[in-house]
Amino acid sequence: MAERLAGKAALVTGAGMGIGRAIALRFAAEGARVVVSDINDDAAAGVAKEIGEQAVVNHCDTAVEAEVQGAIAATIDAFGGIDILVNNAGVAGGADWDRTIAVNLTGVYYGCKHGVAAMAARGGGSIVNLSSMLGLIAVEVPVVEAYTAAKHGVVGLTRHYATNYGKQGVRVNCINPGWIRTSMTAPLQASAEFLRHMEQNSALGRMGTPEEVAAVALFLASDEASFVTGAAYVVDGGWTAR
Repeated sequence: MAERLAGKAALVTGAGMGIGRAIALRFAAEGARVVVSDINDDAAAGVAKEIGEQAVVNHCDTAVEAEVQGAIAATIDAFGGIDILVNNAGVAGGADWDRTIAVNLTGVYYGCKHGVAAMAARGGGSIVNLSSMLGLIAVEVPVVEAYTAAKHGVVGLTRHYATNYGKQGVRVNCINPGWIRTSMTAPLQASAEFLRHMEQNSALGRMGTPEEVAAVALFLASDEASFVTGAAYVVDGGWTAR
């Protein structure tokens, strides 16, 4: 079976761990050349080592516009262009307002702003933004107001850029994961009470895996999703379907 991203150049932010790592590995397995971008250099280097020769490491704090521009430029320099951008980098709910908005929303804006320009200039591409089920709903947790606001904003940015750049061949979609087994949710996973609550309120009765999110990112990045743009794909085990 042909590799679904053969010959494509991809940039994945926050690729050092969790969902970003799973996406970078899956893209590489499907033939993409991948820039593994993260604020944690050691984590990024570890993922690039797993991938091998088709990976390049990049340091990027997505809250800094110049660094996002630099990551896109590094992808173009390394691979001759950029076909896929995954705006995945994020911080957990409970972080302070300014940092949460800067990374989880403004960073996605920088990626979209400069990513669509680079892709439109060469005839098109695919941007995949990582939102959350909290981009669609709210939960009774008082410390995640900034996270919820940011993730709702990512859905709006996705629709804006999809609407304005579709005719230039750039597709923009987002993924809204639910409870996923990552280091970010590790403190919650340690709580038996949380696990019972999650299992009782999820249609599938379990948490998801980073690899399950990566499978959706692969579809959206690939030519199989050629008529999909402006969409918010929910990957939450049925949590928001209640």
